[in-house]
Amino acid sequence: MTHEIQERVVSFAERHGLDADPAYRILDLSAEVGEVAADAAKSTDYGAEPDALEVNGDEIGDALFSLLLVADAVDVDAAAALDEALEKYERRVEETGSAGSAD
Repeated sequence: MTHEIQERVVSFAERHGLDADPAYRILDLSAEVGEVAADAAKSTDYGAEPDALEVNGDEIGDALFSLLLVADAVDVDAAAALDEALEKYERRVEETGSAGSAD
């Protein structure tokens, strides 16, 4: 069963005729994440002033919206996928002391 937030996004997309192939959904997600990165790049003078970081919350929302539609398009329950990821990171921390990937 998908989480309520994923269901809300999918329902909105269905109501407004926002049908798209999974490949398009993934490209849209990439573009939305790119807009988050652009906010970060511009506000920090391309990393020269990291303390000046500003990211528009609306851009985060757009990326999340797109990600939830990608999850739906590939039949993934986003909440379950997040739970799996958190469990993976917990195991890494327990095994290596860090949540980061060694790869």
